[in-house]
Amino acid sequence: MAAMQTARLKMTRDLRTTFFLIVASFSAILALGSSYYVSSINGNDRNPGTSKDNAWASLDAVNNREFNAGDQILFETGSVFKGQLRLESSGALGNLIRVGKYGDGPKPRIEAEGRFDEAILVRNSEYIEIADLEVTNFGDERKVKRAGVRISIHNFGTARQITLRNLYVHDVNGVNYKKISQEEFTETTGITCDNSGTHTPSRYDGLLIENCRLLRTDRDGIATRSTHKDRESNWFPNLNVVIRGNVIEDIGGDGIVVRGCDGALIERNLVMKGNQRCPDYAAGIWPHSCDNTVIQFNEVCFLKGTLDAMAFDSDGNCRNTTIQYNYSHDNEGGFFMVCGGKSNIGNVIRYNISQNDRHRLIYITGAMRDIEIYNNVVYIGEGIEAWAVWPGGGKNGYASDVRFANNIFYFEGEGKYNFGEMDYLVLENNAFYGNHVDLPVGKRRVEQDPLFKDAGSGGMGFDSLEGYQLQGDSPLAKAGIPIDNNGGRDFWGNQVLNGRIPSIGAFQIAAQSD
Repeated sequence: MAAMQTARLKMTRDLRTTFFLIVASFSAILALGSSYYVSSINGNDRNPGTSKDNAWASLDAVNNREFNAGDQILFETGSVFKGQLRLESSGALGNLIRVGKYGDGPKPRIEAEGRFDEAILVRNSEYIEIADLEVTNFGDERKVKRAGVRISIHNFGTARQITLRNLYVHDVNGVNYKKISQEEFTETTGITCDNSGTHTPSRYDGLLIENCRLLRTDRDGIATRSTHKDRESNWFPNLNVVIRGNVIEDIGGDGIVVRGCDGALIERNLVMKGNQRCPDYAAGIWPHSCDNTVIQFNEVCFLKGTLDAMAFDSDGNCRNTTIQYNYSHDNEGGFFMVCGGKSNIGNVIRYNISQNDRHRLIYITGAMRDIEIYNNVVYIGEGIEAWAVWPGGGKNGYASDVRFANNIFYFEGEGKYNFGEMDYLVLENNAFYGNHVDLPVGKRRVEQDPLFKDAGSGGMGFDSLEGYQLQGDSPLAKAGIPIDNNGGRDFWGNQVLNGRIPSIGAFQIAAQSD
């Protein structure tokens, strides 16, 4: 009997294994999909498009078809396509629709020439990847809602796994002002992703914009927009939004803006020369109406003007924003701002380096609550005058529960301080060296030379910042105050242990026990 049961169990296992192998094989066949080729050099729209030798010639051949999970639409390198690429097809989990290139040479280029609102439009789709294309949309006149790439979902529900990778988007000449009216934005952007819905709320879950280059896109570089960002009546935030490794240069207004997201990650981007042409307010990288945003390892530099023009901003209706391990330099407006009044709650700004930013280095405007600013380094060189801290306030009120701890303010130029009427303001274990006006008192203030390796020596890139490490005999070593939930590392990746006495500044010399 036992032998018979063992045989039956083995047979069942074998049948089950065979079944799963058949399913896996069938899925693998499906995952292959079909490949379609498009060449402006030697294609013909009468071809089937299913091989390199029988490629289509135009975007129309792609726009007039529906694609299936696993399909690839591949454009030949060196090809130039006039018009708009449109997709409204979806892949499946593990079985994406992929748009990319074939061959060696320059990226295939799509030129909308200002005749379309966007050069690439993906509408009500999911499980899509678009990579390795050059995109431009330059018209005879500037126009509202002009974009290079637009991803749009409306009354769709949740759109999953959309990836934009290694795109070169440039010369998109939208208008440079932000709004048409109080409620309507101009939406002129290099890459824009929007979600809306009147009867079916729509959002992204798994939106990745990675390793793209954007150049001369007006008004903005990369932006998400959502109509589902009202906490009281219409809150359906995007999830798993990642904007990583992009280079964004010579932008009319904002560099990167996320709206209506929970848990967005913005990291390892370079935003250079933002706010170059817009007449209104803009900043480098910032969230609005977002929860739990992390902004880290970014470099933002050479923003123009003083209408904001800070590297970083935590804006209205945000909760629990963390700005950490970033490098800000040579921005005319300043290092960072926190604004938006009572709707903005819980900000952490830590382990960042600011060099030669100007105007208002730290700008805290409005009645926000719970702001932690610690272990940052702020440096200005000779000939620069700036407000080290400047509060907004007045009818909008002042911030409360604001804590500055373990920061270094090193000014060879001149820094001025104004904390306004902030409630429950705490200043402790901060270091001030150089030229300061109205220096705040605070607890355990340090005014000795920090003994940096080479203050002010930062250039382009994180590799240039070793000069902001403390020398071994620095008076700031082990002179800080422990911070709970401190992120676990300093600017250079050295460990920062909870409950241990840290060094002041962004570099941690080995900590000691209390």
